[in-house]
Amino acid sequence: MDRKTISIMKACELVGVSRRTIYNWLSSGKIEYVRTAGGSVRIFVDTLWRDPHRADRPAVDSVWQAEERKPA
Repeated sequence: MDRKTISIMKACELVGVSRRTIYNWLSSGKIEYVRTAGGSVRIFVDTLWRDPHRADRPAVDSVWQAEERKPA
């Protein structure tokens, strides 16, 4: 199974948090990531989560699908 990965900045945009929050989640194990051969961090999209009680943020899946539909 091929898992989709995104950059830290894209993860920030998708869930509406700061880079510091993403780094905190990474270090605490709340989200999974992989390092590329060049040393960059790529976050597994399926491990991102959000508070389902917050109506002001879209679900990660719906935003991700919208990103995939954008022309290159």
